[in-house]
Amino acid sequence: MTIPTPLRRLAAALAAVLWLAPVQAQTTDHLGLPGPISLGGDSYALAWSSRPADNYIKQEYLPAGETTDSYSRMLLVETVSGGAGVMDAVRAQTEMLTRRKATDPLVNMDVIQNEDTGEALLDFIVSSKDEAGEYIVEWNAYRYAPLAEAAGGPGVLMFGISHRVYGNEAAKAFLQGLSTLRAAQIGALAGAPLPQPGG
Repeated sequence: MTIPTPLRRLAAALAAVLWLAPVQAQTTDHLGLPGPISLGGDSYALAWSSRPADNYIKQEYLPAGETTDSYSRMLLVETVSGGAGVMDAVRAQTEMLTRRKATDPLVNMDVIQNEDTGEALLDFIVSSKDEAGEYIVEWNAYRYAPLAEAAGGPGVLMFGISHRVYGNEAAKAFLQGLSTLRAAQIGALAGAPLPQPGG
């Protein structure tokens, strides 16, 4: 049976729309923060977004040339509204990390709370293995701040940085230099202006 040319064209057009739809949905700017966002002299563009719930939005930003499935550096901005407090969000993340320790011996974390600003900074390290048994190691620092009512609050804004390496040799070198990277990135994150959703 031969499919008429107009129907073939329509099928091709629909296939293209359906194939592109998830890609476009993943980069919707839900926060009014299209980027780029700068941190530590580097520029990060919006690469992925998600709205898992009406009151929860996640957006990821990458430097040029990087992808979300194989990045070395990433910025994250998340908002949770509905009355959650900064330490509620920190506690939820630390509890998840504590549970992860059962299967990830590298898990380690530290929390710094700033009672003057109502902010908190959580930094942590996690690891996993790829299909070849090589390590993937990731260090993250998450800065939590109260989310103003004008930006969808009350709630919590999280502004974070993530560094990731792939392979046993890269993981070993990364861990050896982590103390220097950690100090520099925590300083940059703590001193950076917070992204302003809707701004």
